[in-house]
Amino acid sequence: MKAGRFAKGAIVALLCAPAVAGISGTAHAESAPGCAGTTQIGSTAYITSGGTTFASVKQFVGCGKNWAYLYVWEGYRSTHSTWDACVAVGTTGDHALNGTQCRTHTTEIWSLPTNTVSVCTQAVGWIPDGASAKTSERC
Repeated sequence: MKAGRFAKGAIVALLCAPAVAGISGTAHAESAPGCAGTTQIGSTAYITSGGTTFASVKQFVGCGKNWAYLYVWEGYRSTHSTWDACVAVGTTGDHALNGTQCRTHTTEIWSLPTNTVSVCTQAVGWIPDGASAKTSERC
């Protein structure tokens, strides 16, 4: 009987492994710096570089502000010794980039908070002189 329970446990563990493994590659941001009550708005976008997912890009709202967020995936970090990335809140009417922040060899990047809640926006993330991605527009 003990062998049967072990086998069932092993099967359950194997079935759950892909789901758990998938969690490690995505961003788990909870709140923007200085604002504990942020919520993701719009879709998550993905930057791909050299056939590998480089980063996730998200937009958050809270405390009367919008923020853009970029998370560099572990799969990319484990195969590259350095990288540059930027993130900003883009206003779709005038195509401006607000709160732009660029960093080198940083896993998570938050834009500065932007006063753009009353206009249509999307988070924009990019590799300087490289690939980019933007989330869905939110008005």
